[in-house]
Amino acid sequence: MSLKQHPSPASRPAWQWALIGVAGVALLAIAALAGNWLEPMIRGRGSAEPAAVSTAKPSPAPAATSSTPEPEPPTTTIEASRDGKPRLKKKVEAPVAPVEPATGELHIESDVPGAMVFLDRKFIGNAPMTAKEIPPGTHRLNLTAEGYDGYAAPIEVAVGTADVMVRFKEIRLEEAVDVMHKHTMGSCAGRLLADPQGIRYETTNKDDAFSLKFAEVETFEVDYLKKNLRIKKRGGKSYNFTTKAENADPLFVFHRNVDKVRQQVAGSAAVKK
Repeated sequence: MSLKQHPSPASRPAWQWALIGVAGVALLAIAALAGNWLEPMIRGRGSAEPAAVSTAKPSPAPAATSSTPEPEPPTTTIEASRDGKPRLKKKVEAPVAPVEPATGELHIESDVPGAMVFLDRKFIGNAPMTAKEIPPGTHRLNLTAEGYDGYAAPIEVAVGTADVMVRFKEIRLEEAVDVMHKHTMGSCAGRLLADPQGIRYETTNKDDAFSLKFAEVETFEVDYLKKNLRIKKRGGKSYNFTTKAENADPLFVFHRNVDKVRQQVAGSAAVKK
C-alpha cells in the first residue's frame, strides 16, 4: 500500500509563501477594522444604566374652595319592600316651626251691634270686629253707640289675642270728690263716692257718715255760685257739702255724672213695676 506524500514546507515555491503572507495581512486588517467598529457598541451597551422609574404617585390638585357652601343633596335611605327588593326612600324633612307673632290682636264686641270702634282716636270699624297687628303697650279704646254714653278706657295690649266686651246697656258709675260737710256749727272733711248702687259719704266722723241707695235720695242738687251740693234723704236728714277748690267745678261734675245714672236707675225701676 502506497502513501501519498505532501510536499514539505521547504519544497514550497516562493510565490506560495508570498500569497500566504498577503492573505494573512488582509485577515489582520479585516479583524482590526471589525474591532474598531464593534468596540463603541460593546462599550456603550455595557456602560449604559437603565433609566430610573419613578414610583411616586402624583399628588392630587387641591380642591377649589368657595365661600358659599354647596347645598347638600337630599338624604335617602334604603328600605326593604314586601317583595324583598331594596327601594330608595327620600328622607322626610322636619316641619319648619311657625314664626311667633310680635303684635297683638283684639276681638272687640259690644251689646249694641254696630257700635263705632276707635283705637288711639282712629276709627277702625264697627263692632263686632277684629283689630290686628297692634303694637304691644298701652292704647286708648273708644266706642260710641247712638242713644248711649260713650265708652272710653285705656287698654293694655300684649302679644297674642284678647277679647274685649263693651256693655253700653250696663249702668256704669264710679265717681268721687273730696268735700267738706257743713254743720250748723263747724264742719268735717270727708269724701263723697257714687256707684250704680247709690251715694255714700266717708269721713272720720262716724256720726256724719252715710250710705244711701238712689231710691232713698229725695233731693240731689248743686248750687254752683254758692259752691254747695245738697243731698236729702227721703223723709230724713239734709246734708250740705262744699269744696276747698277755687270754684264749684268738682261738685258740678260729680252731680252731673251721678244724676244721669240716678235717672237711669229710676227709669229702670219704673219699667220693672
